[in-house]
Amino acid sequence: MTTEEAARVEVERRAEGAGAGREPEGGGRQPAGEGRVPEPEPGPEPGPELDVFAQLCPSRELFAELADKWSMLILMSLSACGPQRFSELQRGVGGVSRKMLTQSLRSLERSGLVLRTVFPETPPRVVYDLLPLGRELAALVAPLGRWTERRAGQMLAAREEFDAAHAGG
Repeated sequence: MTTEEAARVEVERRAEGAGAGREPEGGGRQPAGEGRVPEPEPGPEPGPELDVFAQLCPSRELFAELADKWSMLILMSLSACGPQRFSELQRGVGGVSRKMLTQSLRSLERSGLVLRTVFPETPPRVVYDLLPLGRELAALVAPLGRWTERRAGQMLAAREEFDAAHAGG
């Protein structure tokens, strides 16, 4: 079994265990608390064959998908508020269209970061939550979001200054 196959089997095993009979926490958009983000699990170090700067490296495609603004905001929302239904996520991530939310969630699910659980009810209830890999990434992305909020004023002022200096050029 290759390393990729073993990783895929592990993701499927975790997804099955994480979704079995699990109810969403709190039922609403309540913060999940500090205990939700575990310590990052040590993973395999990138080998010489993986190089995010190389045009054809698979890690570059994954990086580009993760760097998408909707993906990061979805991860941050699920981390901060816990499991959510589609409509809760759409409200929480202001401005995302249904189409883009669907595409981003599907990509995150495919990459083993988000778990989609369908509850057999009428109508069916679908809840999205983070898998361990998604929690680890969300813990890394959250400080970037907070830094951006703290420094937005400075960056906006710098943009205005830049635009004024380069107007009409």
